[in-house]
Amino acid sequence: MSAQDTFVQRADEALADHDLGRSIRHVTGLLDQRRREASASVPDFEALKDRARSAKLGMLADLEGNLLRFEEKIKANGGHVHWAKDAEDANRIILGILEKSGAKKVVKSKSMATEEIELNHALEAAGVTPVETDLGEYVAQLKGDKPSHIILPIIHMTRQAVADTFNEKIGTHASPDVAQLVEIARKVLRKEFETADAGITGANFGVVDSGALCIVSNEGNARFVTSLPRLHIAVMGIEKLVADLDDLSVFLRVLARSATGQRLTVYSNLIWPGREANDQSGPREAHVVLLDNGRSDLLNSKAAEILACIRCGACLNICPIYKAVGGHAYGGTYPGPMGSILSPALGAKKGSELAGASTLCGACKDACPVKIDIPRMLQYYRTGEKFGKREGLVKGLSFYLFGLLASRPRVFGAFGRLLRTIAPTGNGWIKVGPWLPFGWTRHRTLKLPAKKTFIAQWKEKAGHG
Repeated sequence: MSAQDTFVQRADEALADHDLGRSIRHVTGLLDQRRREASASVPDFEALKDRARSAKLGMLADLEGNLLRFEEKIKANGGHVHWAKDAEDANRIILGILEKSGAKKVVKSKSMATEEIELNHALEAAGVTPVETDLGEYVAQLKGDKPSHIILPIIHMTRQAVADTFNEKIGTHASPDVAQLVEIARKVLRKEFETADAGITGANFGVVDSGALCIVSNEGNARFVTSLPRLHIAVMGIEKLVADLDDLSVFLRVLARSATGQRLTVYSNLIWPGREANDQSGPREAHVVLLDNGRSDLLNSKAAEILACIRCGACLNICPIYKAVGGHAYGGTYPGPMGSILSPALGAKKGSELAGASTLCGACKDACPVKIDIPRMLQYYRTGEKFGKREGLVKGLSFYLFGLLASRPRVFGAFGRLLRTIAPTGNGWIKVGPWLPFGWTRHRTLKLPAKKTFIAQWKEKAGHG
């Protein structure tokens, strides 16, 4: 599956992989069920979501001012702040920090921001060895793969595939036993922590009034990454701000429940970048790289609301398209409904294509802990307004013809009768479609038009009334 292919090509390949489909449907279904149960355990979870939404949109309303206040607090704590306008700028800044410190090996905790800027490629090109320490990210790195889910990076892999990767890449003799696989990773990664020159993380939230970073995880690797090496670098999207610890508590409650169905993640780490003179532990030097990479432009667009996303993955777990094709089909860092909005804004100029990967059912909006109106923004992208052009000629002409047909009831009825006569069917379903359905019947079935339409039945009933 190549990122150079179109979404349709990648989706076709994913749909042909039945094991992939079963795995993704099983795990996302389980996560969504847990989300529903965890949400129901809060007396008024909708009110909590309203608070989260209000707090996030309030931060975005004065993003520049809040970022400057955040920077001031970090500097006052002894940390260093860098502003990166794009991925290239961010990688240049990080490499400069590492070069100055003489770092040759870095350990990383899970970070979508560093995936977004393809930091590992930049590090390797500069002779620096990156080691992913989140278990899923570590397996993906060994395999030369990319994460396919923003919470569960290797949702597309079976336990046997993980064992095979360990056996091939690090010379073990592992069985597909979860406990054994975790123990192998723990032993290997412990040595990496002890010998790393620097630790690189993302940040789930930046707390404006104190300059703290919040990193949440269900693994203890983030604590090692931020405490053992002498140098810590955090890469954070500029939209990740919350006002204070009170607001942070709201986001932690909705994030965990929406992501994995937990009341709270196992580790909710609060870190104040910088080190006081009398501190006996922790990194001697801390840097925060504030990443723009298209976010400022997005803030001034009709899709600005997506910047309120807290990366819980709930929209992926409930989306019928993601559940069918998985994350790699989206061809970028961020998959699923939220990725279809973020990807074109953050460099992958394929907005209209990804926006088409949706049924517009609205389930993503219902599941979102910040009540982001993803369907509205998908419709915005679908119109081509973001890119100054409409869909392709063939699809545009086809919808135009359908509009002419649908607006003429007698002609539409005649077409339905004709379709019922000529369409190859099976048990009342169209199994093979011509060009007009845009490949709908390659992976789906279409209900055959009824022998008697609703209008005909209505008139018949009215006549007997």
